[in-house]
Amino acid sequence: MSTLIAPSLLAANFANLQHDIEMINRSEADWLHLDIMDGVYVPNISFGFPVIEAIKTLCKKPMDAHLMIIHADDYITRFQKLGINRLTVHYEACTHLHRTIQTIHQEGMKAGVALNPHTPVFLLQDIIEDIDTVLIMSVNPGFGGQTFIEHSYRKVSELKELILRKQTSTLIEVDGGVNLETGAKLIANGADVLVAGNFVFASSSPEKTIHQLKQL
Repeated sequence: MSTLIAPSLLAANFANLQHDIEMINRSEADWLHLDIMDGVYVPNISFGFPVIEAIKTLCKKPMDAHLMIIHADDYITRFQKLGINRLTVHYEACTHLHRTIQTIHQEGMKAGVALNPHTPVFLLQDIIEDIDTVLIMSVNPGFGGQTFIEHSYRKVSELKELILRKQTSTLIEVDGGVNLETGAKLIANGADVLVAGNFVFASSSPEKTIHQLKQL
């Protein structure tokens, strides 16, 4: 399977979202990554349901929502109704993670679990068979444009080992500081999906940048 690329809309031009979403539609991107922040779980607020509703009418790619929020369970059904294909919650923010994953699946979506930089991979060993995607945060969640955390390579490798040992089809997604250099190393360590924000949208040719990521 070739590496999947999921540009993060958080880095797009919010004064002209239609332009940037149409660029994603034309590009080789596989998913559109949506970072949803509540200002409580992370020290930032991004966008909510009205913006997602508008995105839904424009986006032709599967939508991959990353919830950096508390009480995610209260909103699962609403995200499903907005056309989200993959819904990722944070391990650190879910008291009853297995129940949350079950609910996401019951709503017909793929379920993902995100791990902060300080959270070890082994904590997923009793639930990895139920997870469609594990999102390794290679920066601290909440803001774009941060420097890549080097030990993320080791975490991806450890997660790949766990997935192979458990014989699951779980995808490894990485978010934060992804560029051509870090992306190549992440893929070499077992990553399946690369999330890229500023590296794509701040480039002189975002479609070309996405193509370059796809070729890694």
